[in-house]
Amino acid sequence: MRLLVFAIAALLIAIQWPLWLGKGGWLRAWDLDRQLLTQRGVNGTLSARNAELAAEVASLREGREAIEERARHELNMVRDGEMFFQIVPARRDAAGATASERSQK
Repeated sequence: MRLLVFAIAALLIAIQWPLWLGKGGWLRAWDLDRQLLTQRGVNGTLSARNAELAAEVASLREGREAIEERARHELNMVRDGEMFFQIVPARRDAAGATASERSQK
């Protein structure tokens, strides 16, 4: 009787082994599901970025406003009769004080 119980237990373990640890087992399925969720998140981020880039390309192809805005922002271009002012932040010394703060002391 004891031998029969051990034989049945061994058969159950032999049957369960591929289900849990085999090539298409539950552990592999859970791991693949986790990878799938991660990849879907990455794909969503990339899809949003692609949509932004496509909208920017369409804007640049359709109108001059986007081209002008880009030239003004990236190349600091101005129209005739306009004046360009650039504000340079004050330099700080090692103690963190500006030149005007040092002269007041």
